Amino acid sequence: MEEQLTDKHGRKHDYIRISVTDRCNLRCVYCMPEEGVEFEPEENILQAEEIREVVRVLAGMGIRKLRLTGGEPLLRKDLPELVAMLAAVPGIEDIGLTTNGIFLEKKAEALKLAGLTRINISLDSLREDRFRLITRGGDIRKVLASVDAALRAGLDPVKLNVVLVKGVNDDEIADFLKLTLDRKLNVRFIEYMPIGHSGKDWKSGYLPLEEVLRQAEALGLAVEPAGGITGNGPAENYRLQGAEGTFGLIHPVSDHFCQACNRLRLTADGYIKPCLYWSDEFHVRSSIGDDEALRILIRKALATKPENHEMALAMSDTGASHTPTVRRMSQIGG
Repeated sequence: MEEQLTDKHGRKHDYIRISVTDRCNLRCVYCMPEEGVEFEPEENILQAEEIREVVRVLAGMGIRKLRLTGGEPLLRKDLPELVAMLAAVPGIEDIGLTTNGIFLEKKAEALKLAGLTRINISLDSLREDRFRLITRGGDIRKVLASVDAALRAGLDPVKLNVVLVKGVNDDEIADFLKLTLDRKLNVRFIEYMPIGHSGKDWKSGYLPLEEVLRQAEALGLAVEPAGGITGNGPAENYRLQGAEGTFGLIHPVSDHFCQACNRLRLTADGYIKPCLYWSDEFHVRSSIGDDEALRILIRKALATKPENHEMALAMSDTGASHTPTVRRMSQIGG
């Protein structure tokens, strides 16, 4: 009988997010300091065969869904080959990818053919100058071309990740909503999170996502619940009446979704993280090749998973029960 990964809070885990690199070609203001962070030496990054072996063991423990992240995963030259290797693992049913979209246009078709099923593209502004400021140098024209390429390649769904930051891009909510009217896109508004921030400066940019629904109502846009979106995860999904696409709200701070969490994370340098926010990590690289040792380590990691991430406590300056991570989002894989 196949093992089912279940934590002490009764949550079944069938999903893992895998960071394939900690490197990124952008320096988004909410993700990385302008000077960047110190990247891991190449020899510390898991090789494709090592990732496959971890996934093979996890698949035998009930993992069915994968998401490849970074850093920017398309900086990894062997990404199509890695996708094909993971798609061939018995039990793996779904492989997603999160990318900033800069390099995706020319690779979308090859990734689809390799076995990629769905894609998330980060897009925090639709204005060329503002996008360049948020990403510290990104070219929005390349990202928009990549969105088109992903749709043409048949990746489904194509989701756009929009981190809402107060006073930065919250005046574009209506523009993002209107993107869904005649295109099969899922625009996902995401609350700004205190990941890797030791101070309180992140609070000035925090915006509860009720603002999205408030603006839709103010514009006279009729909103209805939407279901049936692959890889829905923590998003609450809605549709503008008559729209081809949908939009979702992901609010980890104001309304945490931990009670339904079904995921683990594997960092690019080979650590299993049971929770995005906390510092707990378990190094798996030395156990690769010994399936039972790897299973024991995975179970140990899952046993430490807390009931919730307590990000809301960071907003209220209330003491937390665990130690928050000091790693930036680009170093974890989100």
